Amino acid sequence: MVRVPANRCGCAKSSCSALRSRRSGLLNISKMAATTPAAATAQHVVHIEAVQTAVPTRVVEPGRTRLVAVAAPPLQAPALQRRVRAVLYYRRADGTAAPDAWEDGVWVKESLSEALADHPEMAGRLRRRADGSWEVKLNDTGVRLLQATVDATLDEFLAGKGLKRRETALAPWTDVNADDPDMCPPFFMQLTRFQGDGGYAVGVSCALVLADPLTLARFLLSWARTHARMRAQSKATPLPMAQYLAYFQRPETTRKRVRSVPIDSFAGDGAAETVLFRAGAAAADGGHGDHTALAAACVDKASEALGKKDKVSRLSVVVVDAPAHAAAGDDWLAGKTTIGTCTASGGGAAAAASLEAVQWSELGLEKLVLRDSKPVLVSYSIVTGGGGDEGLVVVMPDDGAGSFLVTATLPK
Repeated sequence: MVRVPANRCGCAKSSCSALRSRRSGLLNISKMAATTPAAATAQHVVHIEAVQTAVPTRVVEPGRTRLVAVAAPPLQAPALQRRVRAVLYYRRADGTAAPDAWEDGVWVKESLSEALADHPEMAGRLRRRADGSWEVKLNDTGVRLLQATVDATLDEFLAGKGLKRRETALAPWTDVNADDPDMCPPFFMQLTRFQGDGGYAVGVSCALVLADPLTLARFLLSWARTHARMRAQSKATPLPMAQYLAYFQRPETTRKRVRSVPIDSFAGDGAAETVLFRAGAAAADGGHGDHTALAAACVDKASEALGKKDKVSRLSVVVVDAPAHAAAGDDWLAGKTTIGTCTASGGGAAAAASLEAVQWSELGLEKLVLRDSKPVLVSYSIVTGGGGDEGLVVVMPDDGAGSFLVTATLPK
């Protein structure tokens, strides 16, 4: 005699009403898990397909550096983590075929290397000087370049909750080790492809001691022009690029990813808000030969614009000088950076009166064209690197017009 196992309700029949009810409940739960936004978001994973380094195509002459002067050394480790983050989202241009991910990645790397030849400081590394200041050593070490995919369409990713936090998956960063900075890249770029709709994103994270937001934006625009020129030349004239590509191993031949990480597992990198201003030359100087009055005025204006009742008491001020060449044998002063601190008071009526709040589009990244498409969205952030309740002001010269762009970043 064969025993038929009883159901949990004690009945051996498959038609048991309790069993049917349980099956129905499980089916409903499964449907809910598949349709609720929270569940859909939880399934999104970023897959790192490749980690590479783009180095300049021309060698920099030995000994070139760019000074990072510290007004009150030593520069604390959290200050090295302050960075600019930008993520540009694109859709495939109408009527164009979906680009081959492998080939497109090669074009990005090769054009980035060519652009770095004209901007070698972006490929440098940080180094501490004996006097407590820092410098960027132009040693051709390169930019860390990652290629990734996301298990979501572009629209699904943009519609998810906590976009700013989730964008950390698209613009990677590894903290700079203050004791061994030569081994830590201060500039990351990631090319991320979304599934199903041809969307992709270019995310960058760049240390403020390497480049301010305006300098970074101009470099990216230069890279985009280089990318377009190289592709146009390849179409017009047969170049050895096709043969060159044969030396690269296609991703599908390896079927091995570097790592896969759920997007919701990425931690936020500090809650802060940034307001951008334009200031004239008089406001930037403040009549005292420094930028403390301008910084304090910008923080006052930013606090007012953001509706903050409790104002910060201390500021870190990052000032970027206009590009210039030093005398032979001296430091390379192209965009020398000075880092100092001051109190958040005494902005002055003159400095405040000349300030004009502007949009991030002043940086021009909304015009960055890749594959004949402009970005559908550009996201900007200043990451303070765990600066606590301290404010952060970055003063940047804007061409030779005598005006400045200033970012004022305050903790939430």
